[in-house]
Amino acid sequence: MAVPIILANVLQTAYQLTDAFWVGRLGASAVAAVSISFPVTFLVIAMGSGLGIAGATLSAQYMGAGKQEMVNHVAAQTMLMVFLTSVVLGTAGYLIAPHLLHWMGVDGNVYRDALAFMRVSFVGIIFVFLFAMFQALMRGIGQTTVPLFIVLGTVLLNIVLDPLFIFGWGPIAEQGVRGAALATLSTQGIAALLGMWVFVRGQNGIKLQLRDFKPDFPYIKRAFLLGAPGSVELSTRALGLIVLSFLVASFGTVTIASYGVGANVLQFVMIPAMGLSMAVSTLVGQNIGAGNAARAQKIAILGAAWGFAILSAVGVIAYFIAPQIVAFFVPDDPEVIAHGAEFIRVMCLAWGGLGIQLCMVATFRASGNLLISMVIALLSQWVLQFPLAYILSKHTPLEANGIWWSFPVMHIVMAIVAMGWFMHGGWKQTRLTDEDRQVSKVTEETIVEDGLR
Repeated sequence: MAVPIILANVLQTAYQLTDAFWVGRLGASAVAAVSISFPVTFLVIAMGSGLGIAGATLSAQYMGAGKQEMVNHVAAQTMLMVFLTSVVLGTAGYLIAPHLLHWMGVDGNVYRDALAFMRVSFVGIIFVFLFAMFQALMRGIGQTTVPLFIVLGTVLLNIVLDPLFIFGWGPIAEQGVRGAALATLSTQGIAALLGMWVFVRGQNGIKLQLRDFKPDFPYIKRAFLLGAPGSVELSTRALGLIVLSFLVASFGTVTIASYGVGANVLQFVMIPAMGLSMAVSTLVGQNIGAGNAARAQKIAILGAAWGFAILSAVGVIAYFIAPQIVAFFVPDDPEVIAHGAEFIRVMCLAWGGLGIQLCMVATFRASGNLLISMVIALLSQWVLQFPLAYILSKHTPLEANGIWWSFPVMHIVMAIVAMGWFMHGGWKQTRLTDEDRQVSKVTEETIVEDGLR
């Protein structure tokens, strides 16, 4: 189950990597514009993402409980709530974008491109939300190959559109940094429409019908209450990135560009662990829904072990080729290459801890314990990483390198905290389908190649 998810995430990350590759040809200030914009748009997306987490968790548990009608109902209500939420958040983000950039103290040579990139990204949030929810709901029922094919097609299109919109060609005017956002907007829109078409056809495990879009206020209330900790968790992480961006920005454009490249690399190497954690989430949710907590625990431990092994191996490789990785993104700036390589080398050997943490958090979410995930996010960002980054960078000779050192410390400590919470075992007592008297058991034979028969 994890392999198609990993491949889809690799392709999804290709959006950012393609943007970073072509924008890097515009210079360090252009890279800094994209880097400073990402945490802000991520924050707005995170504010609505709890609804998707709630929808995926409930769809997985209802699938495990054998209740197809409720799976369809959850999907329709989730898409309705996400559509309305994305319109509100996207509009608000578009309007306050200039104020956010001023508040963050962005340099004048970065501000114009950052604002253009950010505003186009906010316009496209509706498509990002809809397709992300499509992926989450399909994962919840164990269908992982259809989103993979959609992402493959749109990423290939994005690879063509990116240089076309950024540098211009023929009648298409040169858009610079804004062009990267326009290319992503176009392809994400296509992906969202294809996802809705799959749901309407109803041949891949979920069928959307008009009657299911009638607002179900008891369910909406339940989804908001269940998803609120998830939104707080992701928003907390996004706010942490913004606060960290303030700190990074205080060291100048080179440090911002180095941070942007390092963050892109971190996002890419997280993909195997994210794929495993999403597979863990689906299977844990289905087994919790079926009343098989012991099997859910075995799945979580196996996922965490593989996450640790894979990310540790990737970290060792990244340590030795760090300068070459940074040079791929910013080939003509030796200072950014040197600083970016230092960032990667400082944090990469602790990536195994991140693999453990992701699988543990996925287990808590899938069992309905989103509050635990929220607390872990609060601890990691606000109690640990940011205070440590501030102290090391502002009050020790490490300066900007102090920010880099906050990453490995946070990954290791939070892996230990998450494992301790997991071993306590309280998460196994939650089952969101307990209001239904008859629950069908998920057996070994029902889980096959693509999730469910």
